[in-house]
Amino acid sequence: MKAIEISQPGGPEVLRWVDRPMPEPAAGQLLLRVIAAGVNRPDVMQRKGMYPAPAGASDIPGLEVSGEIVGGDVEGSGYALGDCVCALLPGGGYAQYCVVDAMHCLPIPKGIDPVHAAGIPETAFTVWSNIFNRGALADGESLLVHGGASGIGVMAIQLAVAKGHRVFATAGSDERVAIINALGATGINYKTQVFEEVVRESTNNRGVDVILDMVAGDYINRDIRCLADDGRIVVIALQGAPKGEVNFAQMMLRRLTLTGSTLRARDQRFKADLAKQVREQVWPLLERGAVSVKVHAVFDMADAVQAHAMMDAGEQVGKIILRA
Repeated sequence: MKAIEISQPGGPEVLRWVDRPMPEPAAGQLLLRVIAAGVNRPDVMQRKGMYPAPAGASDIPGLEVSGEIVGGDVEGSGYALGDCVCALLPGGGYAQYCVVDAMHCLPIPKGIDPVHAAGIPETAFTVWSNIFNRGALADGESLLVHGGASGIGVMAIQLAVAKGHRVFATAGSDERVAIINALGATGINYKTQVFEEVVRESTNNRGVDVILDMVAGDYINRDIRCLADDGRIVVIALQGAPKGEVNFAQMMLRRLTLTGSTLRARDQRFKADLAKQVREQVWPLLERGAVSVKVHAVFDMADAVQAHAMMDAGEQVGKIILRA
């Protein structure tokens, strides 16, 4: 089969469209003919040599796909040969074929085409796990999302708005802020506005209950300043810096929680349980149009270099997709 290989750590140009052996499914796994794969920030980090694949996973990048089941341990999986699914992977999605744990597959939501469906799993699993499980966003509470125009950000805004929460989100241009506003959130241009001041003023100095942070670094103390008492910060990426000073006095006095997670290295059972939650909670919203998949651009998989160059430039709003 053909697949995208990372020839060495570096920029988009290190991606190569090469011949690779067909993957062989193990017990409990399905073989998919890939229709499309989503491009995600962890793929970029892996390309740069900063986020290696976990033990036992394919070194081929790609954490989410849509595809047709063409083999593997189909009996007892709930699926049949020829079914189209979307799936969360620990790696291997940038290829014509991949293997996936059957419990990490989901049927493509009704009304969504397979190319768009490739952009759902990584974002939906990440958002549900971190905002609603780890962050415990409850009825009547509010949310701040950093990186509101990213694939994760767009999904986070839509899910929270659909569930009745007040949402704030940061972005780096007025054009992106307008898109965030159209999704039902209050957009904040972090280049021209001080986000903690906007949040405090907009909430009568109360603050928000949960913050989804993809920046970390010096954002953490700024997050603390715009949290409500008993608020929670959930860190899922380190685009600012992996280290920063934290005002622990504020955390103690106001009973704040600072936590974080990564999804890729979690065990199979955790991901299977999360898949069930996503199917129950997110799929109905997708199927009735309350949440949609915002796709910025679709590239042929052989053109992954151009897709990663777009991701590096930060040009996209929503998802970038590779079509096999």
